[in-house]
Amino acid sequence: MSRLLAVPRVVLRPKYLHQKGFAPALTSFSWQPERSLHAFRRAAPPERCHTCQRTLRIPEPQRTRLLSSAPSTSKIFSDPDRSDLFYHLIQPPNPVSSSNPVYAVSFISTELSLLDSKAVMGWVPAGIEGEVSLIGFQENASFKEILHEAIRKGLQEGVDDIQINGALQTHSGWMHVHDDRNIPALGRIGDPDDIIASVLVEDGKILAETYQPMPAYRLYTADGITRLTPGLDKKLREVLMEATRQH
Repeated sequence: MSRLLAVPRVVLRPKYLHQKGFAPALTSFSWQPERSLHAFRRAAPPERCHTCQRTLRIPEPQRTRLLSSAPSTSKIFSDPDRSDLFYHLIQPPNPVSSSNPVYAVSFISTELSLLDSKAVMGWVPAGIEGEVSLIGFQENASFKEILHEAIRKGLQEGVDDIQINGALQTHSGWMHVHDDRNIPALGRIGDPDDIIASVLVEDGKILAETYQPMPAYRLYTADGITRLTPGLDKKLREVLMEATRQH
C-alpha cells in the first residue's frame, strides 16, 4: 500500500488579514492526501539542457549476426542488414593478428589484393563459423584517408544534392558534413563522432578547398558503420574501385 503525503494548508482568516492590512488570499484549512510516492516516481523527466556539456555516447554492443544465408565455405559475404557492406575472411597472419583469422569490412564485394588495402574500413574478429559481429571493430587509418579524399572530390564536383541544399541553407559560414547513420535534428549540431568534416560556404556555394576532416569522427559507433548521403556514397565507391584496380 502506498504511503500518502498530507500537506497542511495555512489558515489566515479574512478578519485577521484586514486588521493587518493584507488581502485575504487563503481562507480555508484542510489536510488533503496528495499523490502517492509512486506517482512522483513516474513524473516526466526534466527537459534536456541544450547548453550543458554533451554527454559522452558509449557504443552499445551490437547483436551477433547470423549469416546462415552465406555458404560455410564462402570467404566473402554481405551483411544481412546492409547489403552494401561486405565481410572478407582473412586467415592469419593478418594486419590484426598473427594467429587468429579476422573479417575485413569493406564496401567492395570483390576479392581484395592487399590485406591492408585502403578499401578495407577495418577488421573484426572471426568467431564461430557463420557468425560475425562488429564488436571489437578496429579502424583502418588508410581508409579514412581515402574517405576524406572521396568526399572532398564529391563536394568539389557537386555530386550530392543534399550537401548542395545544405550549403544554400547555410548561405555563409562553416557547414558540417554529417554521417547519415545519425542525422541531427534540424538546426542542431550532430555528435562529434558523427561529423565527418567541415567545409566553408560562401554565398551558398561550397568551397571544397577549405575541407577540414573532423579528428573525433569514428567509422563505427552504436548507430553502425559509416553511411554517406547518396551522391557522396556513389563517389566513395568509385574512388575505392579505382584504388583497388591500381594494385
